[in-house]
Amino acid sequence: MTELNNATVVLTGAIGGFGQELTRQLLQAGSHLVVSDIKQDSLDEQASKITSEITTGKIISCIESDLSHREGCLNLYDRVKALDIPIDILINNAGIGLFGRMDEVPSDKWERLMQVNLLAPMRLSSLFAAGMIERQKGHIVNISSLAGWIGAGGMAHYSSSKFGLRGFSEGLFNEVKSHNVKVTVVYPFFSRTPILLSERYGTLAQGKEGFPEHLATNPAKVMEKTIKAIVRNQLHVFPDGAAQSLHIFKQYFPGLVDWISDRLI
Repeated sequence: MTELNNATVVLTGAIGGFGQELTRQLLQAGSHLVVSDIKQDSLDEQASKITSEITTGKIISCIESDLSHREGCLNLYDRVKALDIPIDILINNAGIGLFGRMDEVPSDKWERLMQVNLLAPMRLSSLFAAGMIERQKGHIVNISSLAGWIGAGGMAHYSSSKFGLRGFSEGLFNEVKSHNVKVTVVYPFFSRTPILLSERYGTLAQGKEGFPEHLATNPAKVMEKTIKAIVRNQLHVFPDGAAQSLHIFKQYFPGLVDWISDRLI
């Protein structure tokens, strides 16, 4: 079991929908948080608002970081290390999305997506894992997506990043398990977060308004399931009914999943 009360947690992507819920629910569990995102003002404002509502746990520090390049990841790690507090849990939650046929998406857009969604979690995991291995204690959590199992049209770049994160997480799990370091990777369905409003490009986006919001899941409930899975040291987590069902369908009825994807996205 991973203990959350008094655990020191580094959380990236703290401003987004999942990030806000993770902040709230981890504070309620008594965790001590180092939260990070790309906009310092928004990060400070959100931290102040949430801590005024929740009296348990505490936010140790709010750190502005741009994880779309190596230097930003190193800066976040160095600033956390300067706090001189052992990190119990790293949650790689930061992520961005986009939609469009692979050749119609500007290269700078999808390359930035790969940096944030895949390379940043790899870099941060590598940096923080060293201390966890030394202490023989720790937990790394990667927020992937059901798109890490199902590659829908218009999402080749996003799915590539999430498929990659799944493979990295499985490999990481097998490398650090003998050092009592846990790994959890989470595959939520589309949820009511700002990622539903991601930029859209080219012919596939024409005449479509995006994913139907009424079919999206509740981020609070999704993160509640996620946190329970973290406590149980669960490796693969499908935190909502849609993700669970479509994952099973993908294994046994792949044609059905393709039919559903063509009509939803």
